[in-house]
Amino acid sequence: MKVIICGAGRVGYGIAERLSQEGNDVSVIDTSAPLIAAITDTLDVSGVVGHGAHPDVLAKAGADQAEMIIAVTLHDEINMVACQVAHSLFKVPTKIARIRAQNYLAPEYSDLFSRDDVPIDVAISPEIEVGKMVLRRISYPGATDVVRFADDRIVMVAIECMEDCPVVNASMRQLTDLFPDLKATVTGIYRDNRLFVPHSTDELQTGDLAYVVCESTHVRRTLSLFGHEEKEAARIVIAGGGNIGFFVAKTIEEFQPRTRVKIIESDRDRAVHIADQLKSAVVLHGSAMDQKLLQQADIQDADLVVALTNNDQINILGSVMAKKLGCKQNLVLLNEPSFQDFAKSLGIDAHINPRAVTMSGILQHVRKGRIRSVYAVQRGSAEVIEAEALETSPLVGTAFRELELPDGIRIGAIYRDGNVLRPDGDMKIKAKDRVVLFATGDAVRHVQQLFRVSIQYF
Repeated sequence: MKVIICGAGRVGYGIAERLSQEGNDVSVIDTSAPLIAAITDTLDVSGVVGHGAHPDVLAKAGADQAEMIIAVTLHDEINMVACQVAHSLFKVPTKIARIRAQNYLAPEYSDLFSRDDVPIDVAISPEIEVGKMVLRRISYPGATDVVRFADDRIVMVAIECMEDCPVVNASMRQLTDLFPDLKATVTGIYRDNRLFVPHSTDELQTGDLAYVVCESTHVRRTLSLFGHEEKEAARIVIAGGGNIGFFVAKTIEEFQPRTRVKIIESDRDRAVHIADQLKSAVVLHGSAMDQKLLQQADIQDADLVVALTNNDQINILGSVMAKKLGCKQNLVLLNEPSFQDFAKSLGIDAHINPRAVTMSGILQHVRKGRIRSVYAVQRGSAEVIEAEALETSPLVGTAFRELELPDGIRIGAIYRDGNVLRPDGDMKIKAKDRVVLFATGDAVRHVQQLFRVSIQYF
């Protein structure tokens, strides 16, 4: 597939890296010659220095043959115009744009992005998606990652097996036998820097990060079985009152009014603005690394500090300081991949990678077949995928014990007629079932084949 990416920053680089690894023909456009030089030197992509919305630059990048344009520059207006030009002049079928300003995404303007107006097929708001991720983490303390699928009825949780984890040394088969009524399946395990799909005889070990797919009503019980019974935070301090921090605070006010929220914002004008917009949250002006200000925010009594500034160093240092002052847990936004490798050793309990969140939203529309949702884990080493089974799918009509799934794929749950089903040997997938599965990076192409739209379907 021929893909044009406008923007060679962190997000653009990550998308280019992933798509080029999968054999796509990728061209990257950016006004920065050093960024283009860096991306073409390290990845198998072509680069064009220029303005992503200019027709001649898009033409040079091969827009006349492109099947998709992904505009992820730092400027919404450039992203929108790039999609408009790609549509009007080059008839590019699929147009994806990163839109950061919430003004464009207000419900009353929902018709703005359409073929008759601004022709954007998919508008991705990183701030909103990251904000939702933060809220999910807050809702399920003890989980290091949380993603919802199938109309929020199925949840994937990543759970760390601590030394006191009750299910350590239990095999996958034993877990099924011990908890037959629990709709939860361990679909992937990250151990010693290696991610793999477990077989029925594989056992959980201390230090493992288990990726578990379960019914939403069974998440807390699943966390408890893994030894995680942390209580939901009642007092939260948010460092950073930007779009993400404001979204999180406002949503908590609306849906969890008993939760007490305090925000620390370094920009005075922004602090005043969000204070006027929020009902009960307390907004403090200053630095999240100011020990006196943290104490003024009653950090010693806080259950959780969530660091959401645009500066990784401030997020890390502020969160570590908060825990030293008595805060029970921290959750940190980290943009720089190299920081994520040693975050835990610094005293970071959990972190969120905004690039991974944005990448997952884009991959959903890159994947072929009836793919409804995609979430990449461990920097793209694997994906949790929700796909719809068609009548022509080779999965339909065959009992699970007789299915010969490619290596690297494990089915976690089936969503059928409003019900969540845990796979067993006798179960058969039916047409229109929504299947949530875990697939390693090498196996993703097989998933696309399993859920492809065959000519027989029409």
